[in-house]
Amino acid sequence: MKKARRLLTVASAAAAAIATTVGLAPSASAAPDPILASPYLYQWEGQTSPTAAMDATGVKTFTLAFMLSDGGCNPKWDGSRSLTGSDKTMIDNIRAKGGDVVPSFGGWSGTKLGAKCTSASALAGAYQKVIDAYKLKAIDLDIENTDEFENNTVQDRILNAVKLTKAKNPGLRVVITIPTEVNGLSATGKRLVNQSKVIGANIDAWSVMPFDFSSGGDMVGKTKSAVDGLKNHLKSTFGLSDDAAYRKSGLSSMNGKTDNAGEVVSVANFKSIRDYATSHHLARFTFWATNRDCNNCAGISQGKYDFTKVVAGYTG
Repeated sequence: MKKARRLLTVASAAAAAIATTVGLAPSASAAPDPILASPYLYQWEGQTSPTAAMDATGVKTFTLAFMLSDGGCNPKWDGSRSLTGSDKTMIDNIRAKGGDVVPSFGGWSGTKLGAKCTSASALAGAYQKVIDAYKLKAIDLDIENTDEFENNTVQDRILNAVKLTKAKNPGLRVVITIPTEVNGLSATGKRLVNQSKVIGANIDAWSVMPFDFSSGGDMVGKTKSAVDGLKNHLKSTFGLSDDAAYRKSGLSSMNGKTDNAGEVVSVANFKSIRDYATSHHLARFTFWATNRDCNNCAGISQGKYDFTKVVAGYTG
């Protein structure tokens, strides 16, 4: 995610597709889709209790930010916390309530594994450490800023590492989350998609971050335009139908005030975006972040967990 997402730490969704009423907690016995509706939760500076959010909203799955490099090709939470500490306890607590998690690698700031691991096999090994530690069904690669997004060699290293990782973990689902322009992917983003086909990386869902466009305006319309642009590029690159391309597309919005002055995603906006996602059966509908989902936490007047409740009601 972008600056506000990362700058919250300089040191460093969702209900299962069975809950049709926002706030209605799904059955603990139902296996949640790990990527469909999985709001981001960052794990520093006043962390929100995920189990409290689950009780209040019915949300079942969280995308946990961020897995970074400890300075070498070794994954740690926020680049400093081990895989076996408090984060594991939190994951165990989420799963004890019938939920699941999707660790997110990367983000706006911090030292990235894609740059520090010098080969695709080494990077795949770093991913595997996290997959094994938590017996994961899915991972999110938040590729933005720095060499992971801007450097072609690092882009290809990531995609080759995904290919190796998926071959070793049948059934593992991989989301790639990337920045977007109002009308769709930048040239850099398009290259990443194109190379995924060349390399055969088989990405399950491409998710854009439709915000930080300007000083304001129609955020619902801009979000739709950005995702439609993504869909069109997936359609042409992979020879898909519109429906199939939408089903590989997703979005991660930002609740309340974004990094750009005057740009706001309101609760009403987010509900309209949810309706758009539903109409096209998007593979992923989420936002940054549940930690900011309370009155004035994101700079707007809203109720606690208003955005998380919208995500919890998304069934794809």
